[in-house]
Amino acid sequence: MLELFGSGLISLWLDMAGVQVKPMQALDTLAWQAGTGLVLSPDPNPARSNTIREYLKELQALKLIKPEQTEVQGIWMQSGPILMANHQGTKPLPAASLTKIATSLAALNKWGYDHKFETLISATGPVKNGVLEGNLVVNASGDPLFVWEEAITIGNTLNKMGIKRVNGNLIVVGKFAMNFQRNPTLAGQALKRALNFATWDRGIASQYSRMPKGTPKPQVPITGIVEVKDKIEISQTELIRHRSLPITQLINEMNVFSNNEMAEMLAESVGGASVVQSIAAKLARVPQEEIQLINGSGLGQENRISPRAATAMLMAIQRLVTPHNLTVADLFPTSGLDHRGTTYARRIPKNTAFKTGTLRDVSALAGVMPTKDRGLVWFAVINKGVYVPGFRSEQDKLLQKTLKELQVPATASTGISPTEGEKAIPELGKASRNDILYKS
Repeated sequence: MLELFGSGLISLWLDMAGVQVKPMQALDTLAWQAGTGLVLSPDPNPARSNTIREYLKELQALKLIKPEQTEVQGIWMQSGPILMANHQGTKPLPAASLTKIATSLAALNKWGYDHKFETLISATGPVKNGVLEGNLVVNASGDPLFVWEEAITIGNTLNKMGIKRVNGNLIVVGKFAMNFQRNPTLAGQALKRALNFATWDRGIASQYSRMPKGTPKPQVPITGIVEVKDKIEISQTELIRHRSLPITQLINEMNVFSNNEMAEMLAESVGGASVVQSIAAKLARVPQEEIQLINGSGLGQENRISPRAATAMLMAIQRLVTPHNLTVADLFPTSGLDHRGTTYARRIPKNTAFKTGTLRDVSALAGVMPTKDRGLVWFAVINKGVYVPGFRSEQDKLLQKTLKELQVPATASTGISPTEGEKAIPELGKASRNDILYKS
């Protein structure tokens, strides 16, 4: 078994899971079955099974599900090599935005923890007396969080370079999205408005008001139209290289707000839903059939993930980022630290990093919770039924009850604390992420 699994991998896994067990001792509790992978040791506490039964009975008592619907409720909890709870845990169920866990994992694997998407601003003509006599070209590579603030700062950088006007068109090349609008023509039209404060509407002005006091208002009117092209045939003069936020921050913003458009862009950046599915299953070490995706966001009942696969993907993310002094809490909402997006109105135990998922008749929750007795407890709960708010409340109660049984520590667990000990809101439109390439 040592040859098949590897004591070093087990050591890493146990450290990541927060379990204080020596690797060789852990090997005694594990079994390996050809073709099926790791078999976990059952929880020695029989009360855990009663907790799950009581949870399902409570859902029926509250009329959230009918007795026959217990087959479409999935639960999986584990800590290191200990399987704490399993109800339909290996059955692929409609997972809603738990799909974004797979997208996060595939994007990290593809790009690394510090990747930044670049947007290159170029010109097809000379600059004379503050006027660009030619087209302004946007060469994009798929930045999923290019918003008003980023465009405003680019406009200010053009002004700083001495460019006050463009006598030509705005040409969009590559994968350009703005304000989560992935249609390149509409995204280009938004950029054109943002570059000239004289054309701002109330929405742009509102976002500008959130930028640091004293930020200039750009004035770069473009006389022509917005065009979308596959490539530019004539030579270009590079003006500005704009860098996105690091991908870890992009993923965190996607997950905090469960932003579907960001998820689709990140999934596309690695090759699409089928590639995300394949990579996620491989890295999570679960059978391919436990992750079935039609997109990267989770929209649609056809996106199906087993509770076991959801927890395994979170653990795989932890493995990827741990060497860079990061944890899953740097990439997902964390109770008590994030106060935005999907954390609203939830009573999830403090210091728990988690991801929610919601469709019309689906409520899902997966994450990792620090406990005193069992270290890090990885969990996933997928409920299917007609009243989503009721499921959310019961999921939170289940975690609170589990937490009480396992004696949560008074302080945050360093196993999943964010790198900086807190969750800072990223600074959008930061001028230092624009490199000036053109020298007049």
